[in-house]
This record gives sequence, structure tokens and C-alpha cells, in this order.
Amino acid sequence: MVNLKQLLTEGVFDKGILKAVFMAGGPGSGKSFVAGELFGIPKKINLSISGLKTVNSDTEFEFLLKKYGFETFGTGKLDIDKWPEEVFDAIAGGDEDSESMTVRKKAKLLTKARKEKYMEGRLGMIIDGTGHNLGKIKAEKQQLEKLGYDCYMVFVNTSLNVAKKRNKERARRLPEDILVKSWKDVQKNLGAFQSLFGSNFVIVDNSKFLKPEEAQKKFGRLTKKYIDKFIKKPIRNVIGKKWIKHNLILRAGGQIDKERSKGIGSK
Repeated sequence: MVNLKQLLTEGVFDKGILKAVFMAGGPGSGKSFVAGELFGIPKKINLSISGLKTVNSDTEFEFLLKKYGFETFGTGKLDIDKWPEEVFDAIAGGDEDSESMTVRKKAKLLTKARKEKYMEGRLGMIIDGTGHNLGKIKAEKQQLEKLGYDCYMVFVNTSLNVAKKRNKERARRLPEDILVKSWKDVQKNLGAFQSLFGSNFVIVDNSKFLKPEEAQKKFGRLTKKYIDKFIKKPIRNVIGKKWIKHNLILRAGGQIDKERSKGIGSK
């Protein structure tokens, strides 16, 4: 696991510094797949090829499951979507206020701690969520902007029929009434998200099944047009600009002190 010292020494010139991308999408939207394609995220790793760190409690959840030696049910792979419902509930059930420390709760706490470390170093992040809680995303965005971040949202969209079909294909399904409600809640927030993020917002339609070469072509084009452009663009947030300037001064001062200690540049 990356420690705080490593994170804070990655530097102000790092790719994605002070950039945060929110992922939003309803159940069955294929949000994780789209994020992997857009950002080049290797499975189960908290770092994307794009240079942004990933904030996703599912990654921590599966790490803990492997650590504690939970079953793979003969597959050799730990795929929680294929677990029987009663097994998943026994391990991941309960809410954050329950007395028992479930694996899911511990994963959320670890994810929160990891995110706080990233924020302290102003490192670029991909924040994975459903998008059903508008107030939570507003608060997160405001918190990040106060630290100097520029924020972006990728909204992964599908039709309700596609979401239902994908849900039926999963071993661990959501009850249809819950799926429909969640899908509608996320759709209801779409306009608000567009207003909240303005030009830093893109909708990705993921309703169609694509062959690997088709997916590579489609998402490669979207990455180049939207994601790379956002990451490479100079920081616009005034607070972020000041943070970078301050750290450049500190870095320059440290280099001067180092040279002086070696007798370089002194007369």
C-alpha cells in the first residue's frame, strides 16, 4: 500500500495533479467497465494508466476478502457478482452504524482513509459512485474545489431495459423494484449534474454490446476528446494555482539550500 510520504513526494508536475473525475451511473450501466476503458485501469489496482488514483470501495473490499481467505467457489477468481446472495449478505451485509465490523464496512473506512491521503497530496483521482445522492456529490465537489481541484464528471448512461437485462444476467441480482427506483433516481439527477459541472461533463452511452475492437475504438476516441484534454489542461482553480506556486517556491528553496550545502553557487 502506498504511504503518505510517497504520495506527497510525487510532485506538482505529476500527471493529473489537482484533477478529480467523478464517475456516475445507475445499476447495470457498466460504469466500472467504462472507467477501465477510459482511464486504463488495471483490475484490482488503485492507479490508472492516466495517472489518476482510483477511489472505489469495491477494490478494497475484494482485497480484504482475499486477505481473509474467502471462497472463490471453484472459479479460481474472487468474483463477488457470482456469489450466492446469502453468502454475500453474511459477509458484506450491515450498514455503517451497525456494531459488527463487516468486511464491507472496513473496506469503506479504508477507502475513506486512502482518499484523504490522496487529497492531502492533491493527487488526481477517479471517484467511483452511483450518482443517486446529488447532495453527497455536491459536498464532495465543493470540498475538493476548496483544496484547489478542478472537477469533471463522466455520466455512464443506459436505457432501463438494458439495465434490467444486465441485472438478470448477474448471479447476484438486485430486486427489480430496487433497480428501477435506483435507475430513476440517477436519471432524475442528470440535469442537476450537467448544471453542477458545466462544460466539465460528458455523457457516455453504454447501452450497446461492443466487440473488444469496437470498444477500444469508441473509448479511445472518447478518452482523447474528453479525458486527456481535461487532465492535460492547466489548472483553472485559483486555489489550485496558488498551491502549485507555493510548492514550486518550496521546491526551489530546497534545491538552493541543497546546492549551498554542497558549496555550489556560493561565493
